[in-house]
Amino acid sequence: MSEKQRTLKKEVSLTGKGLHTGLTVTITFKPAPANHGYKFCRTDLPGKPMIDALAENVADTSRGTTLVQNNASVSTIEHALAALHGMRVDNALIELDGPEAPIMGGASLAFTEAINSVGFTEQREERNYFTIKQKITYSDEEHGVDLIVYPDDHLSINVLIDYNSKILGNQYAILDTIDDFEKEICKSRTFVFFHELEPLHRMGLIKGGDLDNAVVILEKEVEQEEIDRIAKLFNRPGISKHTAGILNNTELRYPNEPARHKLLDIMGDLALVGQPILGKVVATRPGHYANTRLAKLIRQEIRKTSKLHIPVYDPSVPPVLTIEDIKKRLPHRAPFLLVDKVISLDENSVIGIKNVTFNEPFFQGHFPDEPVMPGVLLVEALAQCGGLLILSTVEDPERYSTYFLKIDKLKFKHKVVPGDTVILRMELAEPLRRGIVSMFGQAFVGNHLVVEGEMVAQVVKNK
Repeated sequence: MSEKQRTLKKEVSLTGKGLHTGLTVTITFKPAPANHGYKFCRTDLPGKPMIDALAENVADTSRGTTLVQNNASVSTIEHALAALHGMRVDNALIELDGPEAPIMGGASLAFTEAINSVGFTEQREERNYFTIKQKITYSDEEHGVDLIVYPDDHLSINVLIDYNSKILGNQYAILDTIDDFEKEICKSRTFVFFHELEPLHRMGLIKGGDLDNAVVILEKEVEQEEIDRIAKLFNRPGISKHTAGILNNTELRYPNEPARHKLLDIMGDLALVGQPILGKVVATRPGHYANTRLAKLIRQEIRKTSKLHIPVYDPSVPPVLTIEDIKKRLPHRAPFLLVDKVISLDENSVIGIKNVTFNEPFFQGHFPDEPVMPGVLLVEALAQCGGLLILSTVEDPERYSTYFLKIDKLKFKHKVVPGDTVILRMELAEPLRRGIVSMFGQAFVGNHLVVEGEMVAQVVKNK
């Protein structure tokens, strides 16, 4: 598929209250250059920090999607991103003068209308689709959640919701093509059950809720006194309906509006993949946590299936870390220190070198007549590189150690034998949080990938 990227013709702003903070916030959508993607800018904070709209920056999904980067956060961004994604805007700078995007009626309609009002500009560069080649799945059996992306030649989304609700029942929504987003999906409002309102209010959430921002589902008949009490919390007196059904005396825009809104949320959260995808999404009982986990899985697949960028190793260039530097950071010693030097190190990735000679002690038994470096030691070498990457971000790194928690999707491609120089590359899959870090590693000999896999480790302070 050959299509050009596009951005907005000019900037456009909207002002409203944040659903949870209750703060009045202005959001401004601005044109951006090709390959910029979506970025948020907190204009109210010193230095106007930027936040990339990418899945690895998701910090919370309890009542909306929150991103954190550069010591700044932005929350409830899914409806704004759904509008950009649904209107096929590839590049936009989104400025906010507060911590939360305005709720604007609980749907994407206001954002979509604002974007449409300024129009679009086609850019020179091709749109960078990621085509799903094999099924990608996120499942949570305990909660009956399943999100699957199948290979296809265009984006489509099928959603099934089931809340064990007599009022909602089982609902199904379909987006056959992204061209139908504006007509079929963007108007669908968020929904909440009546019994959730007071607990949310007590938690300090939905401060900007006024019963116009959501469809409120009343599961059973309640006394008018209870209706009045809750309505008073949200400055909405005069609500009289207390039979089971839709509380706020409003008509649903579609019979399956809740399911369509869940589809809208998927559109917003999948914008965090960082590029449009071609695939069929089938979602059962989706939510922001599951949506953003799926986005992370897709981003991991993009990294793995993209063209290999084999690191260039020039032995004449001085290393970033010598063996003596490495010994100051890692507790490992002979015969188990498996990184000889580091040739590149930044906040997101590290490249190390392991020179393999016939004198390695493991060759005595693995194998005497056909020496092959054990795969487990290649993984250990990658892990030691990952440790150097993570420990470079903490003060007094010699006081910390890293320990494996999980190794996943490990693949061995080629043997490593005496005389080989192994180039080890580790990069962050997700930022370090609460001492847990997820990384993706690859090892090369010449132009050959010899091993790759995902690793999760814990950073622990030594006793």
